Parts: sequence; structure tokens; C-alpha cells
Amino acid sequence: MEQSLNDPKGLVRESYNIDGITEAECRSIFVDWALSRPLGGDDRAAILALLDTYSTDNPDHPMNTVLNEGLQAPAKAGRRGGRKARVAND
Repeated sequence: MEQSLNDPKGLVRESYNIDGITEAECRSIFVDWALSRPLGGDDRAAILALLDTYSTDNPDHPMNTVLNEGLQAPAKAGRRGGRKARVAND
């Protein structure tokens, strides 16, 4: 997968270039990255590609932990807005 498709804004790439970045800062960057992803995109494949690209040369970087945790997150169940969010299933 082309790296620019996995990280079009270069957020993850830049996080690996910041000296002394904390895990909390990496989480914030990850959230921004996730929110900028296209709907229906394969987030898991993108995370794996990012780890493959950056983790080998940066084994102790806190973004590795954040990206690995992103792989463990459950898949989205779908949007529950409007009446469905307020009322129990009939």
C-alpha cells in the first residue's frame, strides 16, 4: 500500500521525527490521524503498514505502542444516532 494513502497528512511520519514525544502526544496524533481517514477505509491494514514502515527503525518510540493498541480496538459497530440512540430496541 502506498504510504501517502496510509498517512496522507504525514501525521504519523512526523510523530516519529519529534524528539521526546510522549505517549499522550502520540495518542492525540493518532486520534487526528484516525479522524482524517476516509470512511470505509481499511484502518487495520493502514496501521500495519505504518508499523512496518516506522517501527523497525524506531523500536522504542511511543507511537509503536499507540499503533499496536489501535490494532486491538474493536471494530466500529456503526452509528447509533437519532431515536435509536435514545430508545431501547423494541
